[in-house]
Amino acid sequence: MKVLLANPRGFCAGVNMAIECLEEAIRRVGPNIYVYHEIVHNKHVVDRFTKLGVRFVDSPDEVPPGSILLFSAHGVSPEIRRLARERSLQTVDATCPLVTKVHLEAIRYANDGYNIILIGHDGHDEVIGTMGEAPESITLVETPEEVDNLPFSPADRLAYLTQTTLSVDEAGAVIDALKRRFPHIEHPKKEDICYATTNRQEAVKTLIGRADLLLVLGSQNSSNSRRLMEIGLNCGIGAHLIDGVGEIQDQWFSGVETVVVTAGASAPEIVVQECIQLLQQKYGAEVQEVTLREEHVHFALPKELLQLGN
Repeated sequence: MKVLLANPRGFCAGVNMAIECLEEAIRRVGPNIYVYHEIVHNKHVVDRFTKLGVRFVDSPDEVPPGSILLFSAHGVSPEIRRLARERSLQTVDATCPLVTKVHLEAIRYANDGYNIILIGHDGHDEVIGTMGEAPESITLVETPEEVDNLPFSPADRLAYLTQTTLSVDEAGAVIDALKRRFPHIEHPKKEDICYATTNRQEAVKTLIGRADLLLVLGSQNSSNSRRLMEIGLNCGIGAHLIDGVGEIQDQWFSGVETVVVTAGASAPEIVVQECIQLLQQKYGAEVQEVTLREEHVHFALPKELLQLGN
């Protein structure tokens, strides 16, 4: 059996920044830190920090007044920031700068009187945070079919934004539908889907034609990881999204000659290497790493970290 190990894969710059941010906070003040939602959508990462003593919460109301609260990579709404201030929480913002970019676009378009169409998945942390910037101005759509039901006319002042972790193809289909119905709809000069999401999808698309099976390392609640799995499913081959080697099943490999292995942007490299080792030891896999693109993006840690421990 042959394994094609896709590169780029795994942690993106935003995930690296958020994790490094939490690690530095722990180094400065210890693990008595709260995080609003999961720091990133990955079970392995969350479990590691939980074992250290970090507590993940769903509301600032769960955090004792005066404590440290770190905002996750997915961003938060102004309402969450307000609640944190009311409880006198010391906050550290680990929002990915590419998500912050979408928030700022939403604020700008809303202030300019636009109705904003946000393309994204209902209930996702990033979408909730973005919509919270201008809830009266933003309408969420997920599919091209939903575009037909929007309560706007071509004469209305409209703009669209996208969640950063969408399928490039699926987002493109919704954008095409929006442009057909609303030819004058505005959009940011630079697309919102992040470079890492795009690069990981392109790598899988390039390799999938040579494969019988796709394994994606990542958690079920990771949007970008699910989009990678769907590429395989849409191509008609077996595709599985797994947190680690413990979920691998022998029957997946019956008659399989070539496997593509990749990882979502929030999945650590250690789980990838554990998967590769199992495939080598159990199935005698020959591994070939295929690099489609180099990534050199880095985001600075938030300045609020400097205040911790002082």
